Amino acid sequence: MSEPVIAGPAGWITLPDVSEKLGLSISKVHQLIRDGGLLAVRRDGVRLVPSELVANETVQKHLPGVLNLLRDAGYNDEEALKWLYEPDEAFGGNAAIALGTWQAREVKRRAQALGF
Repeated sequence: MSEPVIAGPAGWITLPDVSEKLGLSISKVHQLIRDGGLLAVRRDGVRLVPSELVANETVQKHLPGVLNLLRDAGYNDEEALKWLYEPDEAFGGNAAIALGTWQAREVKRRAQALGF
């Protein structure tokens, strides 16, 4: 039996574009990723950020906390990406989209439960 297909981000943003959108230097964007405040994965050798994780001119408010919880539970960046974009009807799509809504607290609660 094959694994279900996980829907991915609606789009991807390159790190230079993230830098421009957030008004940060590229080195600050790299630091943000290293510090766990933003998620970036490699696709075809290029580091990309899911577009839903950068809201307007900031990173989604609850994203750093959720990423920290996922890393504490042993998730690497690819696994965290998969968890954030796994279809979940309770969130009306997935956890990544729910981070920008009133459901962010439930996303954090579920991420925290993964550590137990």
